[in-house]
Amino acid sequence: MKKIGKLDKPDNHGTAEIFKHPILEKLTKTHVGIPIVLFLLLAGFLLYRAWFYSHLPVGMGILYFLAGYLAFTLTEYLMHRYFYHMNPIQKWKKNIQYSVHGIHHDYPKDKKRLAMPPMLSVGYAVALYYLFSFLIAEQVNYFLPGFLSGYASYLGIHYIIHAFPPPKGLFKVLWVNHAIHHYKDPDVAFGVSTPLWDHVFGTSPKK
Repeated sequence: MKKIGKLDKPDNHGTAEIFKHPILEKLTKTHVGIPIVLFLLLAGFLLYRAWFYSHLPVGMGILYFLAGYLAFTLTEYLMHRYFYHMNPIQKWKKNIQYSVHGIHHDYPKDKKRLAMPPMLSVGYAVALYYLFSFLIAEQVNYFLPGFLSGYASYLGIHYIIHAFPPPKGLFKVLWVNHAIHHYKDPDVAFGVSTPLWDHVFGTSPKK
């Protein structure tokens, strides 16, 4: 199995220390519910603005919302595959890769590190607002809520997959694929919230 973290095999009971300073170390952890609530509140605020101040027809607004959600699922896949699983040569890149994702592969059951700390994630959300505003103007008030809702659903699904046993039925594939990614082959099953892009780009686990 290709090594993503530093351990020879995943530790389902431990955690890792990133900073020696206790306050900095605490800032690297969060309960997954905090960013989910923050992103859904921000999405709701933007939709409120869109409803009362946008001149875009509601039907088009819904399409932009769905496009934003789909855009997040693609972003999730690409980030996971090409950034989180990069093969860095320089030491500083190795440290970044380990801090943002390798540590999760070493300690996959560490529930406080299943989401990006709120200070960072809110900063990214603000940056995305200005980026999308530049690209699509007032449509950002529909598109970004879709994108943020996609992120919130990803966080919830990722947490549930690591915290609870797999259900029966349609959603079981998400549990099975993510378990394969963590414990058998980290070069497949990069999609967490949906297997769509793994099918599109040929990284689905072999049957």
